[in-house]
Amino acid sequence: MPKLHFKRCLATARFTLAMFALVTLALVTAMSLPAAAQNSPAPAATAPAASPAASNEQSQDQSVATLKVNVEVVQLFFNIKDKHGALIPNLTKDNFDLSEDGQPQTIKYFKAETDLPLTLGILIDSSGSQQRVLDMEKEVGGSFLESTLRPKDEAFVISFDVDINLLQDFTSSVSRLKHALNEAKINNGGVSCSGGPIGPQGPIPCSSTGPRGTALYDAVYLASHDEFAHEVGRKAMILLTDGEDQGSRVKIKDAIEAAQKADAICYVLLIADRGFYGFGGYSGDSDMKKLTQETGGRVIEVGNKIEKLRQAFDQISQELRSQYNVGYVPTNTTRDGSFRKVQIKPKQPDLKVQARSGYYATARHED
Repeated sequence: MPKLHFKRCLATARFTLAMFALVTLALVTAMSLPAAAQNSPAPAATAPAASPAASNEQSQDQSVATLKVNVEVVQLFFNIKDKHGALIPNLTKDNFDLSEDGQPQTIKYFKAETDLPLTLGILIDSSGSQQRVLDMEKEVGGSFLESTLRPKDEAFVISFDVDINLLQDFTSSVSRLKHALNEAKINNGGVSCSGGPIGPQGPIPCSSTGPRGTALYDAVYLASHDEFAHEVGRKAMILLTDGEDQGSRVKIKDAIEAAQKADAICYVLLIADRGFYGFGGYSGDSDMKKLTQETGGRVIEVGNKIEKLRQAFDQISQELRSQYNVGYVPTNTTRDGSFRKVQIKPKQPDLKVQARSGYYATARHED
């Protein structure tokens, strides 16, 4: 896969190359034992979490949250809604059929998850097209963090334009996160080489030819690969953007694959100042729908209205706190790195599950 690097604009960012190598090694070593203890089939069959009577506070529109593969167990966080879009609580595992690549799977445990620690990534578009909406995004995004984060939760903040800036690494401090949001500044600059050489076949020379203005796909890739991939539990990425990419070095499919491998849901708050585009047209929603559908999130149209942005953040907050958690041991135990399609199907035909499309069956200790 292509290699990208953040531009570190804060002294407190923890990812230098040397630190990254050490942290990765430590995490790979330390996570294997706890993962086995927490997710092995035997405990799942006897633990209280397996009770089919567990209920959901609210189940919202989104349906998948994070799909995690540790040892033999696959976990899936999801929401259920009726045909009107209302959340459906208090369901049990008997209300669903589960399959992987079309093969029926046995549900080992099923419960509501409202208090499991949450890991958030806020990615804010600071390219020229966001000039008139950036302050609105900062204000409402800060309020969202205040109302949503709990003591055990963590979040990070990235801005992206020509460069990709890690404004704040993982922290539970809302004040630090809000300060980081306020540090985002519009960048209309030209080509930047600060990200360093990348490419699946080796270094690619930094060129001044060709447009480069909004490295959206690169930002999703980096947030997934460098941040989320080393965390466990529920993970969600929230992008504040018009969805227009210009000049990313990875493709949308690479960004989607990285998010899937990191078990991160992607939400997109589509903030498009249509006046910026004039008669040139606007097409940023197409790839954003693909990104969110494949990772289990969704696109919420906001336009340039602050009230719609508030409502969108409220919806996301409810969804993240209103999830079911299903776990199963796949009948296909081969770890060949292939993509496995997972489907949760409600037995009630009028209920809808919006879930991520599947997971990569990678080796247990793969980065």
